Amino acid sequence: MRIISGSKRGKKLIALEGMQVRPTTDRVKEALFDILQFSLAGKRFLDLFAGSGQIGLEALSRGAAEAVFVDTLPASIRVLEQNVAAADFLKQVRIVHRDFAAFLQSERTFFDIAFLDPPYETGLLQQALPLVVERMAPEGVVFCEHPREEELPQQAGDFFKSKEYRYGRIMLTSYRRKIDGGKEGGAPV
Repeated sequence: MRIISGSKRGKKLIALEGMQVRPTTDRVKEALFDILQFSLAGKRFLDLFAGSGQIGLEALSRGAAEAVFVDTLPASIRVLEQNVAAADFLKQVRIVHRDFAAFLQSERTFFDIAFLDPPYETGLLQQALPLVVERMAPEGVVFCEHPREEELPQQAGDFFKSKEYRYGRIMLTSYRRKIDGGKEGGAPV
């Protein structure tokens, strides 16, 4: 596993092993950042269910100003801390060892981009999505990684399903807030 592009291009990352984690594939990661390529500069990025942190670290490498990583597994936090240090992003990162719901209910900052990749088919994605949209900036975008068979709601809070991208058995679904005239907020993603 490595950072694909940006200031830390080629930097190798450690992956957590075992059945509790499922890292995002390079194909899906490349696709996500192709979608976001002109939307990252100076943004605040939330990597919820962060695991090794590869998605948030990729965002930082490509110009995001700050990333917040949230995970509950102690082993994930240890790997994440090592990856952040190895990529030399300590000043731009906040690592939170906490349950996603407790974090989102107590958080006071707003995010421009959020990436949600919980364990598949556990219901965690459907629980997290309405809480995440409450912490999004007005023109923010939320990306959810999930299996193709898992249905996501059309709406979460005042965010609506914007686009779905299919990569084999994996889907990326984006959510955006609707603004005046029914148009979606933010840059085209």
